Amino acid sequence: MIPVKPKKSLGQHFLTDLDVAARIACTLEAYKGVPVLEIGPGMGVLTQFLLKDGHDLKVIELDRESVTYLNARFPSLSDRIIEGDFLKLPLEELYEGPFCVIGNYPYNISSQILFKVLEHKDRIPCCSGMFQKEVAERIASAPGKKAYGILSVLLQAYFDIEYLFTVDENKFDPPPAVKSAVIRLTRNTTKRLDCDEKLFKVVVKTGFNQRRKMLRNSLKSLIDNESSIISDPIFTMRPEQLSVSQFTDLTNLIAPFLAKT
Repeated sequence: MIPVKPKKSLGQHFLTDLDVAARIACTLEAYKGVPVLEIGPGMGVLTQFLLKDGHDLKVIELDRESVTYLNARFPSLSDRIIEGDFLKLPLEELYEGPFCVIGNYPYNISSQILFKVLEHKDRIPCCSGMFQKEVAERIASAPGKKAYGILSVLLQAYFDIEYLFTVDENKFDPPPAVKSAVIRLTRNTTKRLDCDEKLFKVVVKTGFNQRRKMLRNSLKSLIDNESSIISDPIFTMRPEQLSVSQFTDLTNLIAPFLAKT
């Protein structure tokens, strides 16, 4: 078979190291029997190990050339290869119950992929795979770290995050300009946050939009001008200093004093 030519427009960097691919497949070892959706399989370097491990696998690929290649390489998978955009895929129509997500994710849309995983968090017990190292560090970061941000808080509210290992540039064709990393997100026991979850997202995003400012400044647009809660010590902190539970407390503190829009 003729190899697929990586397309810059799709951000394609094909993993070539089989040992790395096998290690990524092993991140779902505890989920045998749970359907798996692989995003962006490319030429199937990870796909082959997921099939070898016996997973109930579907794959979604945007690149038509890659779809043709996958159909030829994995004929038994042909009726489970979806040509399309994961971000537009109606997951509720694809799976009736829980399913896992895995992939060597396109770096240019990796954050969007994670936000979609978050939308379906109650049906995704595990999401794992390859990200740009900087993004992986951001997702796994603890409070107080420079990398800690919106993705860190929103994902850690519902998932336990493990930074598993770093992958060098020379493991890809073509080599990316950055290092990569493999992480695993495992759904935690939090069914719902102890606050208004919609407001929680607004508070987190608004706070980090001006991450260097104290919360009394970055969140002032959300709070009634007459409110006295702004004197609470938490408003002297910066968003990167707050844990998930502190953001939950902050959301509850703000809720009765929202500015009228």
